Amino acid sequence: MKNKTLVLMVIGLGVLAVMILFIGPGKILVAFEHANLWYVALAILLQLVIYGLWTLRWSITTESVGIQVKKRHLFPMLMVGLAINNLTPSARGGGEPLRAYLLGKYSKSSMESAFATVIADRGLDTVPFIFLAILTISAMVLYMDLPSWIVYALIMAVILILVLFTTVFYMSVNKVAGEKITGWFLNLVKRFYKKNPDKLEKRAMEAIHEFQLTMKVMLKDRRVMLYGLPLSFLLWFLEIMRVYLIFSAFGTSVSLIVIAEVFILATLIGMIPLLPGGLGAVDGVMIVFYSAAGIPLSISAAATVLERLISFWMTSIIGLLLLPYFGSSAVEKISKKI
Repeated sequence: MKNKTLVLMVIGLGVLAVMILFIGPGKILVAFEHANLWYVALAILLQLVIYGLWTLRWSITTESVGIQVKKRHLFPMLMVGLAINNLTPSARGGGEPLRAYLLGKYSKSSMESAFATVIADRGLDTVPFIFLAILTISAMVLYMDLPSWIVYALIMAVILILVLFTTVFYMSVNKVAGEKITGWFLNLVKRFYKKNPDKLEKRAMEAIHEFQLTMKVMLKDRRVMLYGLPLSFLLWFLEIMRVYLIFSAFGTSVSLIVIAEVFILATLIGMIPLLPGGLGAVDGVMIVFYSAAGIPLSISAAATVLERLISFWMTSIIGLLLLPYFGSSAVEKISKKI
């Protein structure tokens, strides 16, 4: 693990520790002592179901372009990618190139085709997120007394995600747009890459053309939208239900709407590439907004800590434990990222 990543993780944990000290560790421990372990077990089980459904969704895009790989092999690739997303301050995108690398290496398919399936998978995940984010921010503006700067920041965040999503989608299916955007990036790279820039440009254009071809094949496959998109909405609903089960473990009834609002807001914060997985920042936002919704601080903190143990730490640990599955070369490549 790089020193920078380690330092950022320590900072994030430090922020969380300060909040826990402010609330009172004793109060939080009391809440944990009275937690219903059956609900905790259900939340963990639900998280495992989410992993399985996410693997199924990714398999829909790989099958649509003829990449032959079994789901039991896709699962560790997914978990490693999620772990890297959590452990690198890359706006939850650091693990996607590694997912593509592992898929291409294992299935002997081209990197461009493998990367296209990953982008498509993220696209399927982003559509319901944007939909839920718009509903959530609208509800927060109407029913919560928030400072104007927070409202504007939330709106700008959603607009930025929508613009990025539209840009990536457009360059993925439009040959001219793909070439122009790729050319713009190449002009920046050429300022620093002096060794055979013409060869670099040729390889880049060949790569974007193959990537676009793969994306078009997937978009023509009805299964991608017919099964992938509803599955994405289901995954987001199950994520919210996991948080609901965690609050139920502490004997606290919380509206699914409130959970959705805080969950979407925390996800937006987690996309800011400052701390690994939004560590500290996401936890703080969840605690503050749950308590603002009328939930006692001690319960808000305990539920947030438990939620992050399941969704963040359990995911990261499983992903890191599965690293040896891909051999020493993959471990060495991945170790350079964290």
